Amino acid sequence: MKYKAIILNNNPKSVDYVYGPEQLAKINGLTDLRPGIVDHPTFQTIDVGDVEVIFSTWGMVSLTDAEIARMPKLKAVFYAAGATDYFARPFLHRNVKVISAWLANAIPVAEFTVAQIALGMKGFFYNNRQLRQNKAFGNAGVGPGVYGEEVALIGAGAISAHVQKLLQNYKLKITVVPSRPERRTVSIDEVFKTAFVVSNHLPNREDNQKVLTKEHFKSMRQGAVFINTGRGAQVDEEGMLDVLAERPDLTALIDVTHPEPPAADSRLFTLPNVYLSGHIAGSTNDEVHRMSDYVIEDLERLLANEPLQYQVTEQMLMTS
Repeated sequence: MKYKAIILNNNPKSVDYVYGPEQLAKINGLTDLRPGIVDHPTFQTIDVGDVEVIFSTWGMVSLTDAEIARMPKLKAVFYAAGATDYFARPFLHRNVKVISAWLANAIPVAEFTVAQIALGMKGFFYNNRQLRQNKAFGNAGVGPGVYGEEVALIGAGAISAHVQKLLQNYKLKITVVPSRPERRTVSIDEVFKTAFVVSNHLPNREDNQKVLTKEHFKSMRQGAVFINTGRGAQVDEEGMLDVLAERPDLTALIDVTHPEPPAADSRLFTLPNVYLSGHIAGSTNDEVHRMSDYVIEDLERLLANEPLQYQVTEQMLMTS
């Protein structure tokens, strides 16, 4: 007997993007999947008493405890994307398993970050600016190199953990600053002063807004590099830009902004030591199918009564 399943999501385009034909065929083969995509208004009008598993991705509906109670047979929610903070707790409190592709989504961000760390340590971005300005190799600055220097990772979640794993191939000092102050052995203030590369991986929480301040950027070492693949709102953006305007030795590699996209007259577009990308570090195009593949793998484990690999717990929501 196959589990009764629905796709619950307020953004059909996200579902079509993340769940390709191959992935949907697998789900159809493994479950009794109701046709179509159920959005929140539809959910409120249909009988969901027999639903046993839910599939979703970006655009997942945030349900109340009362709405979840309408699905007494519900066993699991399979979320083919990363952070689950905004919807997971009511399910967890009713002992419904939540499976997230948090690790799959962390992989491309970590790969993107490590590439930028290596280039930053070599001084590639500053070197490139100097070459364009001086048009001579001998006058172009270089970085300390990818050997023995300090990299600071702000945040201790899945992305930070995978960056650390990938950086095992390099001889670098890795300093991690967890997002929860009570878990820190070193402060954000300290690592901005000591690390040559500072990379932001804070989770998207209200208490993390504008925690990276103008004073942090003013304290950075000569030639240092800041990478942001976390959230733009976590940075005092105007303060950062003021410092970057005053200190052309610094480099900022910015993939996320606040607002997003930036205002047309933002200095993010014009300062020569800002390298701006359009929120491309996370899963894109072919990479998004890894997320749906990961949750389908855990569906197969659930059906086989095997331990799940990507299950979300209350503790995980508290400690990133």
